[in-house]
Amino acid sequence: MKFAVIGGTGRIGSKIVEALTAAGHEAAPHARSTGVDLLTGEGLAAALEGVDTVIDATQSPTADDASADFFRAATGNLLAAAGKAAVRHAVLLSVVGVDRVPDLGYYRAKVFQEELFATGPVPYSIVRATQFFEYLEEIMSWTTEGATVRLPATPLQPMAAADAARAVADVAAGTPLHGIRDVAGPDVLPLDELGRVTLAARGDGRPVVTDDTAGPFAAASGNALTATDGTHLALTDYRSWLADRFRSGAA
Repeated sequence: MKFAVIGGTGRIGSKIVEALTAAGHEAAPHARSTGVDLLTGEGLAAALEGVDTVIDATQSPTADDASADFFRAATGNLLAAAGKAAVRHAVLLSVVGVDRVPDLGYYRAKVFQEELFATGPVPYSIVRATQFFEYLEEIMSWTTEGATVRLPATPLQPMAAADAARAVADVAAGTPLHGIRDVAGPDVLPLDELGRVTLAARGDGRPVVTDDTAGPFAAASGNALTATDGTHLALTDYRSWLADRFRSGAA
C-alpha cells in the first residue's frame, strides 16, 4: 500500500513512516520542509497522487485557542485534497481524553479536528494516544521554577512514541474504522510521581513538589487522561524505557 504521512518528519510522524516501511509498505513523509503546506494547500495534490491512505500527524504551532483556526484551515485543505485524489482512508492521530478536558483550548481544538475527519469526504479512522514518554521532560519544564519542579498529581498513562506509531500504522493499513481507537501505555502514574521517576533516572536531585494548580494538566480531573474499557495497551513501561534510554546514552 502507498501512504502519505503529513507531519512525517516530526518525532511521531517519522516513527509512523518507519513502522509502515518496516511492514513492507511505501510511506512518504511530508511537511513544510518537503514542500507541503497545509495552510495554503501547496504541494498537497502531488503528495496525495496515487496514495491509498493519508495519515495526519501534524501539530498546531500553538497550544491555545488559536489552534482551532489552524486545524480549521489545515484539516480542511487536507481532506478536500484527499477527496479530490480519491484517497480511500484518512487517519488522524489525536489524544486520549481530548473530549474530557473542556478547559484546555488545545484539546477543544483537537475535538473540532476530529469532527472534521468524521464529517469529511474520506472514510476515516481516529487513533487517540496518551502522552508520549518522550514529552515528559518537556512537560516538566513548563512548571519548573529554579531548582524546584512543580507538578499536579493528575493520573497519566503514557506510552512510547514508537508504540503509538505502530498502532497508527496498524490502523492505517486496515479498513477505515469510521470511529476511534484508543491506545495507551501499560501503567497509570500520577504526573508528580512520573516527574520523580524521571529525575531519579537522570541522577537529578531536584525535588518535585505536588501542586495541583501547576501547568495545563491541572485542568484534567480524575482519570480523564487515562485508558477506558476497550483501550489497546502497549507493552513498553516507562521505567524500562527510561533504563534503556540512559543505558544507551540517549539522554
